[in-house]
Amino acid sequence: MTLCVIPARGGSKRVPRKNVRPFAGRPMIEWSIAAALESGVFDRVAVSTDDPEIAEVARAAGAHVPFARPAALADDHTPTIPVIRHAIEALDAGAGPVCCLYATAPFVRAADLAAGLALLRRSGARFVLPVATFPFPVQRAVTLRRDGRMEMLHPEHALTRSQDLPETWHDAGQFYWGTRDAWFGEAPLIGPDSAALPLPRHRVQDIDTPEDWDRAEALFRAGAAA
Repeated sequence: MTLCVIPARGGSKRVPRKNVRPFAGRPMIEWSIAAALESGVFDRVAVSTDDPEIAEVARAAGAHVPFARPAALADDHTPTIPVIRHAIEALDAGAGPVCCLYATAPFVRAADLAAGLALLRRSGARFVLPVATFPFPVQRAVTLRRDGRMEMLHPEHALTRSQDLPETWHDAGQFYWGTRDAWFGEAPLIGPDSAALPLPRHRVQDIDTPEDWDRAEALFRAGAAA
């Protein structure tokens, strides 16, 4: 079985009810479910949630919600990997590849999910995840002190030209493909055993705050109108 697990707990704090809050005309989680179904690479698209409303929205969008996520796996501090392990075991998913697809990933595309699976199979990596470049050199980052002054994180690069610094990348925060052994192993999601699937920056936006939400919706609508 090739499985997609969409984690979607009900207790989001900074953006309340963000998994089912309307985004560009439909509940946020529907965008992820639609991309997963459109990709055609999954035998099953399942939502792991502790919330009845999220479960109802997910079923209406075409996803399976075959179990209620235990409260012990639905608090603010629960990492992703235990949630995926629980779903794999609860669904008796076998030895096939498993994709964790976040519920707040409206920019995800079906083609990206398919490309991620293809990369997992040909690369021999344990995990595959989409990445994007930072828009500014991270080596020139600064921290602000309590007195309002600043300090460079890497003062050795204070006089280094931006074009002379190596490009750096970050997790796009959309999905993770992994082998079953990887999900139950000790390797981190991001590390030497993971392969990168590059995405353009305009299709990557974390949605953790109300400001993130407004920016994401503006970018989304601009892309749809382009």
